Amino acid sequence: MVDLAGVMDGPLAAMRAAAPDCERASLHPLFAADNAPGTVAAVVDSGGPVLETVRAALTARGNTWAETTAEEHDRAMETVQAAAHTAVLAFGLAAADVPDQFHTPVSAALFDVLSQVTGNDPRVYADIQAAFDGADAVAEAAARIADADAEAFADLYAEAGK
Repeated sequence: MVDLAGVMDGPLAAMRAAAPDCERASLHPLFAADNAPGTVAAVVDSGGPVLETVRAALTARGNTWAETTAEEHDRAMETVQAAAHTAVLAFGLAAADVPDQFHTPVSAALFDVLSQVTGNDPRVYADIQAAFDGADAVAEAAARIADADAEAFADLYAEAGK
């Protein structure tokens, strides 16, 4: 039994209860379909030959199989999905439309990422925000930056770069 989900802890517990004698894994492709192949986070709760076949098929298509735990995966998704998407969308909401000649490498990269995020299904991103914390931390960090004097800004700058 395999699920494809963004959250792993609950689905794995449900699979364990429903199919205690079966092979079980939770897989999470860490990329949109247009960006395939990519990394597939995998928690193998009970392995065997069928799951090895699934793994072989995914890696044969160029994907990287990243075995993890449900706890490690779900904690990481707060940053790599919820916080990252929030930061990108917040930038998009705050950004003005500027001529290309004024873009810096950083702003151009942010607009590219914004285009990638907003070019997908918003329901996926809404589900991520509902499933994981992360948005509040981005809002709090933005407020700290907005309220900082030069010395506090320098400290935040150093903290962000760690």
